[in-house]
Order: sequence, then structure tokens, then C-alpha cells
Amino acid sequence: MANYSRIEVAMAMRENGMVPLFYHPDPELGKKVLRACYDGGARLMEFTARGDFAFEVFSELNKFALAELPGMILGVGSVTDASAASLYIQMGANFIVTPSLREDIARVCNRRKILWSPGCGSLTEINRAEELGCEIIKLFPGSVYGPGFVKAIKGPQPWTEVMPTGGVSTEESNLKAWFEAGVCCVGMGSKLISSSLLAKEDFAGLEEIVRSTLATIARIRK
Repeated sequence: MANYSRIEVAMAMRENGMVPLFYHPDPELGKKVLRACYDGGARLMEFTARGDFAFEVFSELNKFALAELPGMILGVGSVTDASAASLYIQMGANFIVTPSLREDIARVCNRRKILWSPGCGSLTEINRAEELGCEIIKLFPGSVYGPGFVKAIKGPQPWTEVMPTGGVSTEESNLKAWFEAGVCCVGMGSKLISSSLLAKEDFAGLEEIVRSTLATIARIRK
């Protein structure tokens, strides 16, 4: 059973300002990535379940987080159907992120009061997601829409909360553009947890990048 309600997860996303995204088939390497992100100050992680037997890897990572990383909130991304969402919820996923708007996933998550963040790319999709109870919209792919899209929709809909994923980098100019446009947090994958860092197993370097990125976000928000 999840340890955090959808409201608690939404609040954590707003407060932290960043959700790291990560997938790797090796759970032992995944644990080191989790630890580095946690030590760098991150309190959320989206496990992008894209490989065979990904559910087994997530199960190990979530048990590790529960035992070793107090306050770390793990969720699962790249979920494309309700049965997969149900499986990950049974494994303790605290939030579900989808690449597109899926009403079957909304129903499963709402039944269990699990936060779900659907990938949306139009105002119509965003409105439908909010009608279905979505707290935070995933703007995906963020690189296609850009900060201008967020600023435009926040005009008539200031209540809409957006988390862009894809097209977000650690550079201050990029982060400043997104947050000044009105996003509540950003999802960040390879720009944060790069393949080169993983290849070198530079977990100290990853910890420092996470720490400095969170500090940049905090500075921009002030």
C-alpha cells in the first residue's frame, strides 16, 4: 500500500520543484542512483518502466527506499494501461505518470487515491484530465511545446498545474524560462541522470548535480 496520499505527493512535487526520471535494468545500480539523488536533496523519483521485467526492478527499488531512504517518494512512469497501473500500485507506487491521457488509468488511480499525472498536449486534453481529478498535468513532450505554451494556458486557467517533461535541462536559463512561465515542477531525465554519469558510475557527481539543480530552482522561485 502506498505511504503517501495524492495530496501529499502533489505537495511534495510543488515543494521540491523537480522529479528525477530514471530507468535501468540493474536494480543494484538503481539503488545507487536513488541514494545519490536522495543525498542531493531530491525527495521524489519517477521510475520510467520501459524494459522487460521492469516491475521486478521497481519492487526492489521501492523496498530499498522504504528501508533506507526515509521520505523518498517513488512513482512509476511510462505506464500505458490500467492493468500495469494496478500492478505498480500493488508494489507501493506512490504516483503514476503516463505518456498520454488514459481514462482507464485515471479510474484505477482515483479508486486508490493515488496521484496520476497524464501526458497532455492540448487545452482540451488538459481540461479533460482535470475533470477526471488530475492535480498536476504532465506536459509531454515539453520540448515540442515550450514555456510559451504553459504561459498561454495559465492566462485563462491559472489553476492548472503543469509539470513539463522532455526539453528540461539543468541550465539556469532553461529552468528560469519554465518556472517564470508558471510550471509547478519539472520532470528531468537524461539531462540530469546522464548515460555518461551512469557509465562512469559517478554517483558523487550525480549527487552534486541534483543538489545544484535544486538550489537553482529554489533561487529562481525567490
